[in-house]
Amino acid sequence: MVFSSLFFLYAFLPLNLLLYKLAKTTPVRNAVLLVFSLVFYAWGEPVYMLLLIGMAFFDWLFARLMERGGNRKLWLVLAVIVNIGTIGVFKYLNFLADNLCGLFGAVSPIPAIALPIGISFYTFQLLSYVIDVYRGEVKAQKKYTTVLLYASLFHQCIAGPIVRYQDVENELTCRRVDFADVSEGIRRFCIGLGKKVFFANTCGNLADSLLGGKLTLEAVQSADSAALWVSMLAYMMQIYFDFSGYSDMAIGMGRMMGFHYLENFNYPYAAHSVQDFWRRWHMSLSSFFRDYVYIPLGGSRCSFGRWLFNTLVVWALTGLWHGASWNFVLWGLFFFVFLVLEKLFLGKLLQKLPKVIGHLYLWIVVFFGWVLFRFSDLQTVWAVISGMFGGAAEAITKATELAIRNNLFLLPLAIVASTPLFKWLSHKMDVASGNSKVIANIWAVVQLIWPVVILAVSTVLLVGDSYNPFLYFQF
Repeated sequence: MVFSSLFFLYAFLPLNLLLYKLAKTTPVRNAVLLVFSLVFYAWGEPVYMLLLIGMAFFDWLFARLMERGGNRKLWLVLAVIVNIGTIGVFKYLNFLADNLCGLFGAVSPIPAIALPIGISFYTFQLLSYVIDVYRGEVKAQKKYTTVLLYASLFHQCIAGPIVRYQDVENELTCRRVDFADVSEGIRRFCIGLGKKVFFANTCGNLADSLLGGKLTLEAVQSADSAALWVSMLAYMMQIYFDFSGYSDMAIGMGRMMGFHYLENFNYPYAAHSVQDFWRRWHMSLSSFFRDYVYIPLGGSRCSFGRWLFNTLVVWALTGLWHGASWNFVLWGLFFFVFLVLEKLFLGKLLQKLPKVIGHLYLWIVVFFGWVLFRFSDLQTVWAVISGMFGGAAEAITKATELAIRNNLFLLPLAIVASTPLFKWLSHKMDVASGNSKVIANIWAVVQLIWPVVILAVSTVLLVGDSYNPFLYFQF
């Protein structure tokens, strides 16, 4: 089940909101949320729901044992083993076995293991909870069902954002929802839905269709240069609107029910450096690695050699977190190289140059980074890059020309929408509303109507649309 499905929009979510509203106390509301969250997760993977329940139980138990005293470090080590061991088996065991067997020319005896949906997200959440209890930053939760609710909240369990327990600790046990929360939640949800349906789906459909719906070496080699460039630009837009749209919907639904999740995206394509980009993109993941890996290793308050090692570890792990494949590892190390260059000299140089140069540099780096991210086979990655620069079979085919013409306004509009322009215009309208009652009334009506318009148009677009994936479900 995905947020942008008609069943979710017009059955699952309304029923959840109705029963949530009818429940008058937080414990009853938590029970409603927990049932709906487990049903949501079990909708796609009923067996792996037991894995989620079991991991939440072990982390609840380890945290409780820590708080009782004794050897706190022992319980932390066991918690890390359980969490990292579980994600290691399901996500990385086949990758490790295949590579080891490949070195010796053998066939891996380990059967393919299906990846549980959202395991990277809820594992990191539970791990952060146990570590924070160990550090004394939060108290261990006495009720196991509350920890399970925290890990399984359907708003963000499947594809983030990664929510720290300390950020929602009080709201898990005592929260209030007023009209402003519901109104803002609906507005934010509709923004995310619009991002997903208007931009992510259409850009994704374009990106795939230009390669014949396949990401194989043969598909890339048969594509012309223009198809490769436009396909990658469309993918660059798709992955931003897909993930930021999902995060917006998660934040919006949480707000409707009294949870205030932190922001996960802040217009990353408006960044002027790689460092700035990663302060804006998937901020919950970046902050997780910063607080639980980078700083414990020594952060930046150390020698240059040590900083280099700390940064290398973080970006190798960032790549691996996204997938058990060498292209993801290289994707992480690709950004590591540019972060080192910015640390040495490039960052200071960019500050002296016009900002437009920094933005152009960032777009070029991220664009080619997404090539590494999108294609798992490194030979295919090279074929894409070489094909872009004249190695393709033809300059442009009629099919590519037709696809570009049919989507002539899509990519420019998506690029504009990925910038803070609309946020800036909204701010200007807020300022103007304070100086004119007429403008204030018009702006109030617009703010009231446009979420409904987005929902209605999204519904029309979703009817009969078979292309509706969420890219980050695979992580």
